[in-house]
Parts: sequence; structure tokens; C-alpha cells
Amino acid sequence: MNQELVERIMRQTTAPLLVEQLKERIAEEHARRLSFYEWIDEQTKAEFINGEVVIHSPAKMRHLKVTKLLSRLISLYCDTKNLGETFCEKAMISLTRNDYEPDIVFFKAEKAAAFDEDQVLFPAPDFVVEVLSKKTQKVDRTTKKEDYAAHGIAEYWIIDPEKERIEQYLLLQPTDKTYFEPYLYLRDEDITSRVIPGFTIPIKAVFDEQANMEALQVLMKG
Repeated sequence: MNQELVERIMRQTTAPLLVEQLKERIAEEHARRLSFYEWIDEQTKAEFINGEVVIHSPAKMRHLKVTKLLSRLISLYCDTKNLGETFCEKAMISLTRNDYEPDIVFFKAEKAAAFDEDQVLFPAPDFVVEVLSKKTQKVDRTTKKEDYAAHGIAEYWIIDPEKERIEQYLLLQPTDKTYFEPYLYLRDEDITSRVIPGFTIPIKAVFDEQANMEALQVLMKG
């Protein structure tokens, strides 16, 4: 698709002018991005997406509960087995053009080993989770999904807290730049991560406290 766009531009007699205009727009956007870094603080939930600052509203209880339950399972499991680092809510992921604060991110140990204690901007993680809300679901399923795949994020979960289901997107090959059609998991099913070795949980453990504690016990015994 990118090659097709290049060919379309090259067929235009104004191609050099178009390129210069694009460079100017990119430079202007980069300046706004630097201003965003100066403005953002630990108390503000915001992202920089395609040149625009997107400020997020406070999350609903349902959203917070799902994030808490899943992050607890992933972080305790991965910490126990020294698999890597799990961050929740406020890790700023800085990609080529955009900056995101996903609900949950996981970095394999070899990647996390390069982080320092004062790090604020993080590279593309190995695994990302976004919990849907009415305001974010379009971006989660379009811009973010495309960007995550393009930057080699091997696994992406989209969680619908109202319908209690999880969409699992995978890059089956490291060279892939697009996710395959998602696997859809419902409340009574189990889901297995392709990125986190041995991490299999019942879907209901993401939505129910008792099921979550039971799943945690199983994971810790494994």
C-alpha cells in the first residue's frame, strides 16, 4: 500500500512540491510533539496521535476493575518467573509518529534490561492490552491496531468490559506488519498468550474477583 501511494505521488508533476509540503507538515507536527512532552505530567492521561493531543476522561469503575485484575495476573506471573516487566496505565509508549499510554504493556526481559530508572518514553512493547470505552474504541481498533502491528508488537488484546470478551490479535511472523483476523474469546473460555510463555487464564478471571484469585493460584503453581 505504501508503494502504491509513492507511485501515485510520482505520477504528479508537482511531486517535488508535495514532498516539500509534507516535510514542512512533519516538522510542524514534531514541534507540537516536543511541546506535548513538556506539557504532559504524571497526573494527566493523554496521548499524542497523528499530530493531535488526545486527553482522556476518567475511567469508569468497570474499566478500572478489568485493568486491575488482568495486570495483577500478568505482573505477578511474569515477576515470579523473571519473564520481563509489566506496566499499567501510565507507561508512555513512543512510536515513530505517535505516543500512547496503553492500559497494560509487557516487555520481555531482554528488552526491559535496557531501561533505566528515570526513563519516561518507552519503545514498542512485546504485548499490549487496551480496555475499550465508547470514546476510545474506534482508535483502539483502527489507528492503534495498525500502529502496533507496524511496529512489531507481537500480541495485542482488546478487552470489551461490557460484553466480557477479549479479541486477541497476533503477528504470526516477526516480519508481519498487519495483524491477522482476531481470535475472539468469550467469558466461559480460556485464552493463552503467544508472547508470555505458559500464560493461560480463564476469560472470567479478567472480570470476576473470585475467578481472578483462583486463576492466580493456578498460575503460581505452574
